[in-house]
Amino acid sequence: MTNGTTMELSRKRENSPAHAEHTRGGRVYSPSVDIVELENELLLVADVPGARADQVDINYERGLLTLHVRVEPRQPEPETEFLYREYGVGDYHRCFEVGEGIDARKIDAELKDGVLTVHLPKAEAVKPRKIQVKANS
Repeated sequence: MTNGTTMELSRKRENSPAHAEHTRGGRVYSPSVDIVELENELLLVADVPGARADQVDINYERGLLTLHVRVEPRQPEPETEFLYREYGVGDYHRCFEVGEGIDARKIDAELKDGVLTVHLPKAEAVKPRKIQVKANS
């Protein structure tokens, strides 16, 4: 996402050095995400069904925003004999490069009904402002 200000938010490439391998066994999904630019913040909304707030790990370091959400299986995998199975359960993981225009100290998030909302407030320096023009007599 890029606009006239210096705001940028892009998905981190999977083959970049910041991409981490997962050490926990099981499936890992890339959650569907919407990103909206508002006047004072970027709003990131991610679908993470089955997650609880205490399972969400959000980190911001050197311009990289990382979402990692652990989701426990609904059924004990080894003991469950599925007759038919389509719905997969596993962790969610996404990384985004965040431009310099974010105030990292004010990032916050909430989880409600399987939807994670991350608020990325714009730094004062990049917010658009109206310039008052004075008349010279």
